[in-house]
Amino acid sequence: MRLYHNPLSSNARRVLLVASQLGIKLDEQIIDFASEADRKRLEEVNICGKVPVLEDDGFELWESCAIMQYLADKAGAEEIYPRALKERADINRWMFFGAQHFAPAIGILTWEYLWKKLVTGEGPDPVEIKKGETYVHEHAAVLNTHLATRQWLSGDKLTLADFAVAAPLMYLGRAKVPVEQYTHMLAWFERIRQLPAWQNTESPWPF
Repeated sequence: MRLYHNPLSSNARRVLLVASQLGIKLDEQIIDFASEADRKRLEEVNICGKVPVLEDDGFELWESCAIMQYLADKAGAEEIYPRALKERADINRWMFFGAQHFAPAIGILTWEYLWKKLVTGEGPDPVEIKKGETYVHEHAAVLNTHLATRQWLSGDKLTLADFAVAAPLMYLGRAKVPVEQYTHMLAWFERIRQLPAWQNTESPWPF
């Protein structure tokens, strides 16, 4: 299987975490978004022009959470993505929460603090930062309450949900993500950070 990705993408990190956890070897194709040739190459496999994209025997799949689910199902990894209807629905619920709410909130801050200057030459916009912080607080509070009485997001063990929601926290310090008061969430994230899968997928930084 071939994975088109960029190591600075938290969406790609989700997929790499699952692959590492399951011992799946991927042919990693790194996309340099500064390269017109690489961008064109990416658009050939994903009409959206975004990473990650998985190629498997002619099948092209994009959207990080869909790829995570595909890898787990292909590997028969019911320990992290069980087939029981309600268990799977609960995991999917948290994966959607991560994709729809938590990651976009952190994404505002990563854009303003990390990528905006590189892409546009402009500095952070205080209005956008305030908006991002407001959304982060809203969704981090949900996670913190949920994790007050449990070790993992879904059930009593690590699942795809944990990888999906934790991935954007790779920007925690660099993007000044304001979560210091959410102690239960931070304890959960520390458990994630201690996993070999997290440590094996640490990314290089250009600054």
